[in-house]
Amino acid sequence: MGIYEELQARGLLAQVTDEEGIRNLINNGKATFYIGFDPTADSLHVGHFMALCLMKRLQMAGNKPIALLGGGTGMIGDPSGKTDMRAMLTKETIQHNIDCFKEQMSRFIDFSDGKAMMVNNADWLLDLNYVELLREVGPYFSVGNMLRAECFKQRMDREGGLTFLEFNYMIMQSYDFLELYRRYGCNLQFGGDDQWSNMLGGRNLIHKKLGKDDAEAMTITLLLNSEGKKMGKTVGGAVWLDPKKTSPFDFYQYWRNVADADVLKCIRMLTFLPLEEIDSMDKWEGAELNKAKEILAYELTKLVHGEEEAIKAQEGARALFSGAGTTDMPTFEITEEMLLDGKIDILGILAQSGLCGSRSEARRAVEQGGVTVEEEKVSDVKTCYTPDQLAGDGIVVRRGKKNYKRIKMA
Repeated sequence: MGIYEELQARGLLAQVTDEEGIRNLINNGKATFYIGFDPTADSLHVGHFMALCLMKRLQMAGNKPIALLGGGTGMIGDPSGKTDMRAMLTKETIQHNIDCFKEQMSRFIDFSDGKAMMVNNADWLLDLNYVELLREVGPYFSVGNMLRAECFKQRMDREGGLTFLEFNYMIMQSYDFLELYRRYGCNLQFGGDDQWSNMLGGRNLIHKKLGKDDAEAMTITLLLNSEGKKMGKTVGGAVWLDPKKTSPFDFYQYWRNVADADVLKCIRMLTFLPLEEIDSMDKWEGAELNKAKEILAYELTKLVHGEEEAIKAQEGARALFSGAGTTDMPTFEITEEMLLDGKIDILGILAQSGLCGSRSEARRAVEQGGVTVEEEKVSDVKTCYTPDQLAGDGIVVRRGKKNYKRIKMA
């Protein structure tokens, strides 16, 4: 089985432009491919995870990845799949985010000895002359075709409509592929299904401007948007790959608690376990599915945080559910400044620790019976705790079945 067939078997591919050409390209290790990452935060998250795993798989098969960091496109923001315009980021913030991305990507991709590249599109986009850009690429884009693209259509009826700033994103991303082809011989691009129109724009630009055929400038898309965003949503915000933002324990627990219907799909898409081993799990039910969730959580935590942290997270989770407790669970420390009249109420604990997004959300969680402290349900929103109660190992506060933290005094 070649890498193309493996990607198909793992359910990663959604749509391609030239199946036979792409199959031959990547199965023979002749692809120089790119995936773009806009640096809108200071950490990669679960929504990027599938793309990183894909890059690792293709590199292991002898292909060369280019991680394109959007220092230029990040100045505008991709409208794809969104209804609101992104906030403008400063150059300093974008550069800080890029530096964080570089460190995290190195855990997945081998950048040594020219085996992969990390490129910033600010290197060519920020120095472009507007009139020269219009002359070079403007004739190759039809406004009518652009407006029919899904990434723009959903924004046309929004209050204020589609801005000219956002309208330019497709041209910028298309220009990226042209530059990567010129500079590095990049012959393949991957992206989520919400990127399809932008990716076709880049492919068509190369074909029309340079007269290249499909064998020299092909595109492919994988099912990243619907699955990646689905996997990236959890109570309390995004699941980050940075251990300072999402601890290894929380990361493990996130995957340990995926829905029964999704666990084998996630194992197939995201882990590097052999397909034969995964196929043998297809008929697992009941308690066996819990075992599959442990396998998923352990494998992905090992991939992101290393084997030692994965073992600690697994042992900690098992201890917690056995009633033995654990010192490895995520901890939040209450400071003196958070106290009011020498104590803090349960709403404050939930909101300050991030178990709830606000006091009003915390109130609803308590009133709906979804909050426990030391395995005892809290029903009174006025329940308070003193520094003495939070001393030492503190208390374990749980919201719902999946979210909990140890709360103690700093």
